[in-house]
Amino acid sequence: MASSTILSNLRIWSSTACSALVEQACLPTLRTAVSVSNTRQTKYGKQQPKTGIMMLNLGGPETLEDVHDFLLRIFQDKDLIPLPAQNQLARFIAKRRTPRIQARYTKIGGGSPIKRWTELQGQGMVDILDKISPASAPHKFYTGFRYAHPLTENVIQQMADDGVQHAIAFTQFPQYSCSTTGSSLNAIYRYYNKKGATDGMVWSVIDRWPTHPGLVRAFAESIKAEIKRFPQEEQNDIVILFSAHSLPMKVVNRGDPYPTEVAATVQRVMESIGHTHPYRLVWQSKVGPLPWLNPKTKSAIKGLVARGKQNILLVPITFTSDNIEILYELDVEYAEELASEVGVKNIRRAASLNDNPIFIEAMADIVKTHIESGVTCSPQLSLCCPMCVNQTCGLAKDFFSNQQH
Repeated sequence: MASSTILSNLRIWSSTACSALVEQACLPTLRTAVSVSNTRQTKYGKQQPKTGIMMLNLGGPETLEDVHDFLLRIFQDKDLIPLPAQNQLARFIAKRRTPRIQARYTKIGGGSPIKRWTELQGQGMVDILDKISPASAPHKFYTGFRYAHPLTENVIQQMADDGVQHAIAFTQFPQYSCSTTGSSLNAIYRYYNKKGATDGMVWSVIDRWPTHPGLVRAFAESIKAEIKRFPQEEQNDIVILFSAHSLPMKVVNRGDPYPTEVAATVQRVMESIGHTHPYRLVWQSKVGPLPWLNPKTKSAIKGLVARGKQNILLVPITFTSDNIEILYELDVEYAEELASEVGVKNIRRAASLNDNPIFIEAMADIVKTHIESGVTCSPQLSLCCPMCVNQTCGLAKDFFSNQQH
């Protein structure tokens, strides 16, 4: 491969990974309750947890000093970014990109809130589960990140040491993609494949939940609340833009279900609010010259304004908490800079789910329903993409599908 082609691919993949995966910003509104200990303090006291729920996410650097190692893990992941001379190039890219990414974090708070949001959501979830699902109690949540601490592999060992009987891998990406949920599940499979022994835990997977009623309701309520914040005389003239992180068409064309599942979420949310306003599903964070999902969020804003639509509501539909795509790309690049450039009259962004009680209740219901079903994973998980190029995906799917309860 010519060096120019390699460098072009590196730019595409490295920018994609950082835009898509680098989670963001320490929010001043985070409550001190977020820093809860993961040691369960419930009516069950210090009993061993019967059910352990690993909340899967990609993670994010908590401080500027963590950025380099976070990026290095991303670029060392062959599932996500297959590169020639992987280890050497990963170190080169991580070192080169670290100052740029640190600068972005500095602008929006200096670190990622993903761990603290996950802990807040997880604590609320298990507190509810202990009440509504006593048969599977005590419950304990675990945070399992791919590229930041606590790393997935280390958390598996912690769960085993805690005496967990039923381990649930609970993706925090409502819409499944091989690059997010798929990568996290592959990491769990690799841990056991390398270990070559069992630890007594039986696994099951919550691998997608794009149309869960609680998720839909949480998004719908956020949208309705934000509509009311527009000037009253403009509220009937709002266009809703559901903005999702984009995906390269070569990934989509392999059969990745992500675009379909995102569209399903949008459809249910619009049904929930009664189709009161016109809307579009648009895609953000596209980088590089290769084809990605369209239309781009930025282009859609420009196009709407050019056609006389001056009131726009942005809805981040694929994230369950604030991140760089929301706090910087939507709030700064689009709602401030672009809006000023093209002359938008009113542009707002619906609040992220974060600590929304409707959302946390939904998470508990998802887990309870999963436990009661006795199903190891969804039928969809067992199916590889028709044009899959990653052998590990099939092995990981078999690993989870063959778990015996």
